[in-house]
Amino acid sequence: MARKYVVRYGTMRFLGEFSAKGPQSFSRGDEVVVRSHRGTEWGSVLCEATDRTREYLGKDDASGRILRLANQEDEKTRTECWQREQEAFETGKDLISERKMSMQLVDIERLFGGERVIFYFLSETRVDFRELVKSLAHKFNTRIEMRQIGIRDEAKLLADYGDCGKPVCCNTHLSEMPPVSMKMAKVQKASLDPTKISGRCGRLKCCLRYEYDTYEAYRKELPKIGKFVLTKQGQGKVIAQEILAQKVLVAFEDRRRLMIDAKDILTVISGKPGSSETSTENSKKSRQNSNEEK
Repeated sequence: MARKYVVRYGTMRFLGEFSAKGPQSFSRGDEVVVRSHRGTEWGSVLCEATDRTREYLGKDDASGRILRLANQEDEKTRTECWQREQEAFETGKDLISERKMSMQLVDIERLFGGERVIFYFLSETRVDFRELVKSLAHKFNTRIEMRQIGIRDEAKLLADYGDCGKPVCCNTHLSEMPPVSMKMAKVQKASLDPTKISGRCGRLKCCLRYEYDTYEAYRKELPKIGKFVLTKQGQGKVIAQEILAQKVLVAFEDRRRLMIDAKDILTVISGKPGSSETSTENSKKSRQNSNEEK
């Protein structure tokens, strides 16, 4: 039975499950030559494929097969491929400039096997590049693909390190760009300075999405800002939350302001002081505590 591995390949750093025939096994970091649906490509082995990796990748079938472990001859071919990419980039820029096309060439990808050359570009409008493709195909005598990308994809292709000092997430482990909103920054009390919460693409940082679900779950366990609570120190109004610490800042009737632990809140008053109504959540907690005592 053929072994299967998760391999990262291509300029866009695709992830796929590749099968390998024969007795040879591969380890993390091994550079390999693979056959994908696009052609012969250079790849890097990440791990052996499992049910868990398939669930993450969202694929049940293999993306292709591993042809061999890369050798010195393959390294030489890869270097030549990079050099040809630089030449193709300059040629593409010149042809676009000559035709005065409203598009910005971002990067070039020449497959390791030479089956096709892919031109990644930015444009705010729809571009008719049929004549450009004909010229490029005649020039390089291979299949040409034009791929219009977004600003975040540009960062994925060109960015190196983020503000954290590590390689940008979009160019390492992210297989999809998660949606990020300003609400996520506010909940986590991150700086709202655009220069501090924006990534290399100029959009909100993807890492704001990572811990948002945890913050949301913890936030729901605390009384909302503006609610009146009864605590061991008295009755007051919640004016701020410390979500991860599971504490709230309470303003008491005698003008004291104290940081109160969530477990020290006896009940949450849904109305103004003096109301006998309590929140459903706290009613449930009271019933739960009562059952535990029994």
